[in-house]
Amino acid sequence: MATAVTIVAAAAVYSCHSLDDDRIPVQPVNISFATVADWNIYGVNGALEWRRFIRSERIPPNYPYTAMTYTGFGGVLLLCDVLGNPQAYDLACPVECRQDVRVFINTEDEHLAECPECGSKYNVFSLMGHPVSGIAATRGYALRRYCVGAGRVDYMLVSF
Repeated sequence: MATAVTIVAAAAVYSCHSLDDDRIPVQPVNISFATVADWNIYGVNGALEWRRFIRSERIPPNYPYTAMTYTGFGGVLLLCDVLGNPQAYDLACPVECRQDVRVFINTEDEHLAECPECGSKYNVFSLMGHPVSGIAATRGYALRRYCVGAGRVDYMLVSF
């Protein structure tokens, strides 16, 4: 009996601290940087640098989008974390779950990603997109993460 109570109590404690990063609908992501030069122009090269990729709006405007380029549900936020490692997240706020409600980097507020609608804030530079305030923190909604790394043919690839 004591074991069952312990298991139920542990499940209750851990469920309160779990994060849901699956609220944003799954959409393809494929942003390729064919060469080091492409990465130097369009990528991120140092800690706290960031860039938004939204194919439907041609952001960034000079990026060579192709038929094989996909930018997820709301767009892609590509950045370098505090250690200089590239990370990528969907720009859509997981509270709002709309393609047109996108987080932005608030450089005046500790470089947190912030939703303009619900006001939720996410730490993308050191806590992997975890919510730190607002409805997202209360409900445990994290930003959807994407993979960033060397591709088979490309220098760097953002994918899902």
